[in-house]
Amino acid sequence: MHPGDALALIGPNGAGKSTLLSILAGALDPSDGSVASGSPKVGWVPQKPAHYQRLSPRENLELFARLEGVPEAKEVAGRYLGLLDLPDDGRVTAQLSAGNQQRLNVAVALLAGPDVLLLDEPTASLDPRQRRLLWEVSAQVREREGAVVFATQNLEELERFATRVAVLVGGELVFDGSLEQFKAAPEADVFA
Repeated sequence: MHPGDALALIGPNGAGKSTLLSILAGALDPSDGSVASGSPKVGWVPQKPAHYQRLSPRENLELFARLEGVPEAKEVAGRYLGLLDLPDDGRVTAQLSAGNQQRLNVAVALLAGPDVLLLDEPTASLDPRQRRLLWEVSAQVREREGAVVFATQNLEELERFATRVAVLVGGELVFDGSLEQFKAAPEADVFA
């Protein structure tokens, strides 16, 4: 990864995209090889909720901010509630829609100002307005010379947001290059 990159991971179901993101996040050990990272701060948005269902969004954000050592946890939590348009009415997250829970995942991942943001099919449960919001927030990571890696099955998102593309098939990397190179490559037919 390079500063400002937006790397799209694509491939058929079961190709290893989620596994790779879990390894990059440090949540799973690789069965072979290693990850050379230089110790960047990583924010990870898995497909499933990664927060406490019995806490409100505010309580989750304040807790995770404190765990990450973020100064002024209450103020930071309030900022991300507003930035990601999350409800702040005291409801526990178990009562929220899938889209609100996904945006809470994004907020948790962003709390510590990650150098690399890992997104695993982040827009699957989001409506069009929420998708735009997610990509705007992700762009902020790139603007401060961070990088974004996202697994997607959505070719429109690939074309709009990726600067690079990596194609995985059966756990193997079969293509890695710029979006322009990908469009001309036979691997572009991976979803055809």
